[in-house]
Amino acid sequence: MSVSDPIIEQRPFQVDPSHPGLAGLDPVLARVYAARGIDDPALLGRRLQELLPDSQMKGVPAAVERLLKAFEQQEKILIVGDFDCDGATSTSVGLLGLRMLGAAEVDYLVPNRFEYGYGLSTEIVDVAAQNKPDLVITVDNGISSIEGVARAQSLGIDVIVTDHHLAGAELPDACAIVNPNQPGCDFIAKSTCGVGVIFYVLIALRRALDERGWFNGKAPNLASLLDLVALGTVADVVPLERNNRALVWQGLQRIRAGQARPGLLALIEVSGRNRSRLVASDLGFAIAPRLNAAGRLEDMSIGIECLLEEDYDRALEMARSLDDLNKERRGIEQEMQHQALELLGQLSLNDQELPFGLCLYDEYWHQGVIGILASRIKERVHRPVIAFAPGDDGEIKGSARSINGFHIRDGLDAVAAKHPGLLKKFGGHAMAAGMTIAADDLPAFREAFDTEVRRQLDAADLTQRILTDGELAEAEFSMTLAEELRNAGPWGHQFPEPLFEGRFHLLQQRIVGQRHLKMVVMPEGGTLALDAIAFNVDTLVWPDESVQRVRLVYRLDVNEFRGQRTLQLMVDWIGAEV
Repeated sequence: MSVSDPIIEQRPFQVDPSHPGLAGLDPVLARVYAARGIDDPALLGRRLQELLPDSQMKGVPAAVERLLKAFEQQEKILIVGDFDCDGATSTSVGLLGLRMLGAAEVDYLVPNRFEYGYGLSTEIVDVAAQNKPDLVITVDNGISSIEGVARAQSLGIDVIVTDHHLAGAELPDACAIVNPNQPGCDFIAKSTCGVGVIFYVLIALRRALDERGWFNGKAPNLASLLDLVALGTVADVVPLERNNRALVWQGLQRIRAGQARPGLLALIEVSGRNRSRLVASDLGFAIAPRLNAAGRLEDMSIGIECLLEEDYDRALEMARSLDDLNKERRGIEQEMQHQALELLGQLSLNDQELPFGLCLYDEYWHQGVIGILASRIKERVHRPVIAFAPGDDGEIKGSARSINGFHIRDGLDAVAAKHPGLLKKFGGHAMAAGMTIAADDLPAFREAFDTEVRRQLDAADLTQRILTDGELAEAEFSMTLAEELRNAGPWGHQFPEPLFEGRFHLLQQRIVGQRHLKMVVMPEGGTLALDAIAFNVDTLVWPDESVQRVRLVYRLDVNEFRGQRTLQLMVDWIGAEV
């Protein structure tokens, strides 16, 4: 198997970099903003006052009305969450927020991935009913739970659905549905994730309670939950459009100031990050994986309890347990990735002959890690990938990751329409989805999925394109610029962190930490020696002492080690130059 080198292009400008609104900025930052459609830093949307009003989100009035009844009649409320980081933060924000607002009794339940699967299933409703709740609130799930909501109603339990996943042809018959992606919702920030949706419901509920004199003029400050809102938003890899940037920026400021949940501060400590300099990418690559490890390998309630814990020392013990789980998850993932690459190698195919839509399965793979595996393989072969693991009763469960140009949830919908009964369950969004099929149907599904991907994509779409912000002059390699770019975000999905490219002399190279390539490089035509590191390289390729020149795609960063701060290039892609 071979994989073509990517096409590296400079990101086109959406506005003029010389726009008066960008005057006074470093020229590099000005062109970075211009390439992202920002002609005035005020458009970053960092202030809470700039958040879109909750009145635009369909279903909020009905949800608030039902919650007011629950508060006034001191009903028992049960939150049903999901087993990823967005689900964990959504559950925590919902629970903490309702308690802050004065709910009489509120608890949570998260389905175990391996026993009940995803969402408000009829089975999990029966489990929930043992606690005799009057009201169930789903967070980060529920939009496809037709049978689950019906089961709850038959038991006399009302349901409020709060979700952000795409709706199917039929909606659950809940007493309220709050989802920016449901038909008829005018809320323009469609990328709001689960934790953002429940946060909006809480904002509207606080206002309604305040209008009724519930707080005696002392309404609680829900901004104290923004650290968790920021974490869930970044972790779910939703587009960081203006509204999400405000939520994330405000959450980051609270974290940097130490005004965060003890559990989140403990996770930052065990991950070795500097709280006062934390950025969005730290939430996505250091904190979220440790929290997700609980849901992937055991039970997400471990992660939720860490976020809910008020005592820092106890939270630190939980964070260390999550760190251990994450190490275990990494080991499982690396073994599965090795097996997947062996499977591809056995096909004796090059990247032009691989299926356009790739399905991989192994009877020993772990359900909790197939999503990460699909993502890793997708990065290597640049095409939609589904990794399957054994389920129950002759079923297998798949996790899909896609590339730009192929909406994976809509693609699965098309497969289901053309092949009724082939997909038992599926759901998701543009870039990620989950599904269940019969194990015996895997060959048929493989063919149907590949056919659908081929219908929408051509060979050119399978060549990876990396968009950068161009090259840097030697004088621009500075810690001052690195810090300025670091703090110019928050950066994230569809508002990407500044990325540069260039050709360098490779002066030194060695492997550190098993799979990371540590280098010293010098820009072509320059005299400045720079530290650089590329994580998780192919150790069959690197280091290579015969390579003296490389092309790098990289980010500027400041490395802190034993009190020393130095400029470092964080390499996203490396290619040998002849």
